[in-house]
Amino acid sequence: MFFGAKTPKIFQALFPTLVWGKCSTEKKVWLTFDDGPTPKITPFVLDTLLFYNVKATFFCLGKQVLKHPEILQRIKAEGHSIGNHSYSHPNGFTTCTKKYLEDVKKCQKIIPETKLFRPPFGNVYPWQIAKLKKEYKIIMWDVLAWDFKKNTSKEKCYSNVVSNVENGSIIVLHDNEKSFENLQFALPKIIETLKERAFTFSATW
Repeated sequence: MFFGAKTPKIFQALFPTLVWGKCSTEKKVWLTFDDGPTPKITPFVLDTLLFYNVKATFFCLGKQVLKHPEILQRIKAEGHSIGNHSYSHPNGFTTCTKKYLEDVKKCQKIIPETKLFRPPFGNVYPWQIAKLKKEYKIIMWDVLAWDFKKNTSKEKCYSNVVSNVENGSIIVLHDNEKSFENLQFALPKIIETLKERAFTFSATW
């Protein structure tokens, strides 16, 4: 369910049980990362967050956690939140609901301590939402960096975030291989710019 860098308000109104942003009068944002943990990339993200003293939320793939459990342990040890991003990243629009829910549950068995879920691609049908929300808080976003797209420059990735963020924004970046080049440039600059604007970062849901 990708839109532009800023999620249209109409979609937030159509699916009000999903968390698109946080109601906040404070200058506070939620920085999130999808698709990890990934060697080299997730440690870079963690090093950057540690340097700037920022907390974030990592929506993890079960198959990646099984391959790299030590990275997940570091994420948790450094005080970040984790969420379920499914086991194998199925598309909810093209996967039958039974298989889709089984994939989510498979990931949940690997990281049972979380009740946060983000649909892969943001693609999820209303009837899938109805079943998922019985067990999870479904976290979407209102600001998308587009760091994973080859035709998105690193400068555009940065501006996609800083030009659209507002109080309570949920920002999506990716700790996967195809995002790494953009992420290396954009992540430090995003954090620096938002801090200069007096934003704080939360990983509490």
